[in-house]
Amino acid sequence: MASGEQVVRDFCAAVRQRDPEVLRAFFSEDVVYHNIPLDPAEGIDATMEMMNSFLGMFEDLEFEIHHLASDGSTVLTERTDHFTSNGRSAPLPVMGAFHVVDGKITAWRDYFDMGQVSTILGGG
Repeated sequence: MASGEQVVRDFCAAVRQRDPEVLRAFFSEDVVYHNIPLDPAEGIDATMEMMNSFLGMFEDLEFEIHHLASDGSTVLTERTDHFTSNGRSAPLPVMGAFHVVDGKITAWRDYFDMGQVSTILGGG
């Protein structure tokens, strides 16, 4: 079975495919996905609804990992998430925390500046 670190690396790479079924396979049924400025999505269906919302907003999405650290089932990432809309890419610095059990992501928390997200979504 892949290590938690490898699961997270593979997940971050798979985001670029923008395929909900590929992404769904990375999560446990009881996953909790929490973009810290927002309410958490609890369970696979709520998580996929949130993911599908993001995928629908942007024509391209890439998670660029700068640093990754793991300790047991916890994997931390320092990333730049690149959102592309109308041919324009907008980078967002993100700190992510993943919990991986039996090869599946059971919890995912991302910390970022909501002001930057508003600028990206507003086209600023």
